[in-house]
Amino acid sequence: MGGTRPVFPRSRGHFAASRPQGERGGGERDWAGMWDARAETPPQFNLSSPQAETSGGNELALVVHSRLCRVYKCPIAYFSQRDPLSELVSAILSHRTRNAASGTAFKALRARFPAWEDVMGADIAAIESAIAGVTWPEMKAPRIRALLAGIHARVGALSLDFLADMAPEEARAWLEAFPGIGPKTSAAVLSFSTLRMRALPVDSHHHRVARRLGLIGLKVGLAPAHILLLAQLPSSWTAQDLYDNHEILMMHGQDVCHHNRPACGRCVLVDLCPSAVTAMREP
Repeated sequence: MGGTRPVFPRSRGHFAASRPQGERGGGERDWAGMWDARAETPPQFNLSSPQAETSGGNELALVVHSRLCRVYKCPIAYFSQRDPLSELVSAILSHRTRNAASGTAFKALRARFPAWEDVMGADIAAIESAIAGVTWPEMKAPRIRALLAGIHARVGALSLDFLADMAPEEARAWLEAFPGIGPKTSAAVLSFSTLRMRALPVDSHHHRVARRLGLIGLKVGLAPAHILLLAQLPSSWTAQDLYDNHEILMMHGQDVCHHNRPACGRCVLVDLCPSAVTAMREP
């Protein structure tokens, strides 16, 4: 690769907690490969065109996926081997909590209560003590116990393995019928757990990158983003394809498209990103 990479000023913004890099796939980033990918002739996008619809997905979304897959080495290995109920509890613990802390709390909870039935019958104070390292343990402890009791009442057992027999939309609706479970949590349970079902979780990093690229509007919230971003991807895609899409957009948000001072000067998507023009002009 000839020439010198230009260095652009980075914008200001907010920083969000992220999953430690060691827990996800990808390894060391191929920044040289990212820069070379920018040499592609950028396509002209008309996202409402018949071509975008008949291609089996949103044209911009597919180009973004292709470029990022090249960098982050798709397919991405699944980071979790938890059963769906364990993944659900883990998701509750991780809310507004760094992943290292929520992971430690999950292990402490399982060490103290080897079976979920033990948690369901435990005192709230004992559960809270086990998960003390997370944000708001005083709120999460009763929520976890109530959720386990609710699942047992509906199913007659503490297991979510039966969700594998449902369509993804049906399984997500079943989960979201419980108070406090939204589209992010239900999608995470289906995608990350051993169910390995077709679902597209959208975390804060994924959401930020999608908004900056114009895949969704700047005012689109996290919940509606799940519907809009999934609709842009081909219905023929497998669970692995959707998992890859979430992971590469999330990792790109962690590595390059930061809340604070996005590194537009080394971004493979800079020629597609309307937000990059503003970010590179700011001091």
